[in-house]
Amino acid sequence: MVFSASQNSDLKKAAEIILAGGIVAVPTETVYGLAANALNPEAVRKIFMAKGRPFIDPLIVHVLDFALLEKIAEPNESARRLYEAFCPGPITFVLNKKPCIPDIVSAGKPTVAVRMPSHKTMRKFMEIAGVPLSAPSANPFGYVSPTTAAHVEAQLGDKIDAIIDGGSCECGVESTIVMLSDESRPMLLRPGPVPRAEIEKVLGKKLIDPKEKNPAHPTAPGMLKTHYSPRAKVVLFGDFCEAEEGAARVFFTRPKNPQNGDFWLSENSDPKEAARNLFGLLRSLDCSYKKIFCQRLPNEGVGEAVNDRLSRAAEK
Repeated sequence: MVFSASQNSDLKKAAEIILAGGIVAVPTETVYGLAANALNPEAVRKIFMAKGRPFIDPLIVHVLDFALLEKIAEPNESARRLYEAFCPGPITFVLNKKPCIPDIVSAGKPTVAVRMPSHKTMRKFMEIAGVPLSAPSANPFGYVSPTTAAHVEAQLGDKIDAIIDGGSCECGVESTIVMLSDESRPMLLRPGPVPRAEIEKVLGKKLIDPKEKNPAHPTAPGMLKTHYSPRAKVVLFGDFCEAEEGAARVFFTRPKNPQNGDFWLSENSDPKEAARNLFGLLRSLDCSYKKIFCQRLPNEGVGEAVNDRLSRAAEK
């Protein structure tokens, strides 16, 4: 069942599904998420079952504003400063949780990941539903994330209750995740659309990188070594890559003399455009190629997020 983002009646029907314990795919500015009532453990369990997601991997809880964040987590001054600078938007805070958050959401940890999305349809939907929403990416676990409703329908359409079609996602990669439970050691758990440098400027201190890249019990989504992977083999390259028969080559920007099998993420070296196109292009190429060569982006700004996703895709 696909609902229209422009119809309030459709959003109300989708909200009724959520409140009845169902799961609904929702648009956000990052990627499409698979939402359930975060306060209902049995509803959240359906997310894990539909995605084939391991229960050790915690979920992000989506709320409308800081007042609602305070009902499920213990904010601090760092969270307040980042909220004022970037929210609503594609940034997630990991904070100490309150007892109302079920263990299945936080993978049994004392922390919870929380974000306030900016997507107008998602915000209207959350307002109608009136409950915090757990919403990981709406795709089979480990596969490339969906950036259109069609991506969701193709892979999870028969496993979920409904999809809200809100068009293509603006950012194209998942949110930046910052660990703030210990204010003295803010940590960048996952790079995303909000750049590291901008967060450090607001906090007035450097972000720590997690030492363990493949934890048995990840603190936040997207930390597993292998993730965001098409079925095809992904090989990364820097400035140069020889053509290989039967393989695709994905460049950051349009080559001067494109060859057969050449593709690109941006027309004019725009990292935001590259991020927006990344998952859609990988998904498309996965239908026709068994091997995909991908060029790394300059490792700054959202380019760090694209490189992170490519590195995890290439690990399998």
